[in-house]
Amino acid sequence: MTAIKETIDISRRPEDVFSYVTDLSHLPEWQESAVSVSPVGDAPLTVGSRVVVTRRIGHREIPMTTEVTELDPPRSWRLDGVDGPVRGHVHGTIEPLGNGERSRMTLSLEFETHGIGKVLAPLVARPQIRKEMPRNEQKLKGLLEGNA
Repeated sequence: MTAIKETIDISRRPEDVFSYVTDLSHLPEWQESAVSVSPVGDAPLTVGSRVVVTRRIGHREIPMTTEVTELDPPRSWRLDGVDGPVRGHVHGTIEPLGNGERSRMTLSLEFETHGIGKVLAPLVARPQIRKEMPRNEQKLKGLLEGNA
């Protein structure tokens, strides 16, 4: 499947944007489907860290384990789903704009499917995410720019 990709410009420095989006406890604040986030262990977020993100998919709440596989502040990060029938692989990048006081953030999401996920991803997950991602980025922009 092809990646779902969205880009938005945010009037905040790349360091500020990166810090906020990689603090995964903030996910429910700006992502519609994120219900809760629970770290696995108590170590600070590093490559190899795992979190359980509970998402509302359709009418169900589904916990999914996600692993941090890339963390390159303040430029990029990658989160990979490691369980479940539909596993999201998210790659985020942040580019400085102008004199570094603004940022361009791009999120790219691909799905890996297993078993029933081969049916669920195209029927439920992809359509939901296609609608949700632009709204999520707008909400993030509002929060970071103080307009939410």
